[in-house]
Amino acid sequence: MLAVIYLIFNEGYGGRIDLAAEAIRLGWLLAELMPDEPEIHGLLALMLLSHARRHARFADGELVLLEDQDRTLWDHEQLSHGRALIDQAIALRGRGPYVLQAAIASLHCEPDVDWAQIADLYARLVDQTASPVIALNHAVAIAQTGEPKRALKIADELKLKLEHYPYLYSTRGELLARLGRTDEARVALQRALALARSEPERRFLSRRLAGL
Repeated sequence: MLAVIYLIFNEGYGGRIDLAAEAIRLGWLLAELMPDEPEIHGLLALMLLSHARRHARFADGELVLLEDQDRTLWDHEQLSHGRALIDQAIALRGRGPYVLQAAIASLHCEPDVDWAQIADLYARLVDQTASPVIALNHAVAIAQTGEPKRALKIADELKLKLEHYPYLYSTRGELLARLGRTDEARVALQRALALARSEPERRFLSRRLAGL
């Protein structure tokens, strides 16, 4: 049931605000019905922490990366609710994937992001889920700690599992650019552009390509 609610939320996160709000409503309902289930609190926290940033994700129709977002546009009441739910989940000895993802989302909202802690949490998530998308996020966190070469090795190992996933190629493009391999970075970003799912993403990738 939690996976279904999260799928509904992700559909809403892509633009259907009504779906995201409905997923959050269902999350609150489950939390009230099963207050001792830490993963329910983790999922609800994850959705709230993500939804709180919705108004800052775009500016004049253009995609804005998390580190560049106007934090005054964030819903700080929702952020507070999300953090309180994480504390509640941890008090219930929650260590499952939704609790870990919520903890990561909370760290992303801090003024000074602790990338080493985020990388550690992603490593634990990879062990729990064996998800290639989680593994790619782990690579990004590793790169942010100052290890782009190690991160690129992880991303390259995911090529077969994520061959049609645009964020694999955008991530590889950024990592290759950091390593000074500009021609390879351009090829990776062109592939990401071909697979991009929305116009704001295509424009963002086009600007990144132009800047190489």
